Amino acid sequence: MRGLVLIAVVCVALAGGFAGWSGWRWWQAEYGGTAVAARARDDAMDAGRQAVALLNTLDHRAVDDGLRRWLEVSAGALHEELSRAQRDGRERLAGARTVTVGTVVDAAVTELDAAAGTARMIASVDIQVTPDGGQPTTKRARQQADLVRVGDTWKLGALGQVPTSPV
Repeated sequence: MRGLVLIAVVCVALAGGFAGWSGWRWWQAEYGGTAVAARARDDAMDAGRQAVALLNTLDHRAVDDGLRRWLEVSAGALHEELSRAQRDGRERLAGARTVTVGTVVDAAVTELDAAAGTARMIASVDIQVTPDGGQPTTKRARQQADLVRVGDTWKLGALGQVPTSPV
């Protein structure tokens, strides 16, 4: 009988140890450094994709709305540049008489410093350009975006073309 009690105690101890180890592994997977970095990367990617698409979208009939949306997703030097465009380039943008719609086809975060709140991504963007009364055409652009975290929100700090070379 004494042997059965000892076996039962050992089994309970092993089960408790396994439960503790499993709980620790689950916690690490959910809240450990790798999971936090993955969430930051995913958040930056989602916000970056939306912002890049938005900054390639503008309707000449609603320039003020488009510029307001651009300002909402930008920060730093890009935000200042877009503010100047809002003041100085409104007529030029409306005068272009085109509607552009940007769609991010593919993107990747290439650099991430979650602690500093900075990230860099590249994106392949289809830009459908429809002149007033004309047929739409689609241009493809490769763009690089620098993202900065402002509070809990990722915003574009810079956006530029990635140079391409002939094949």
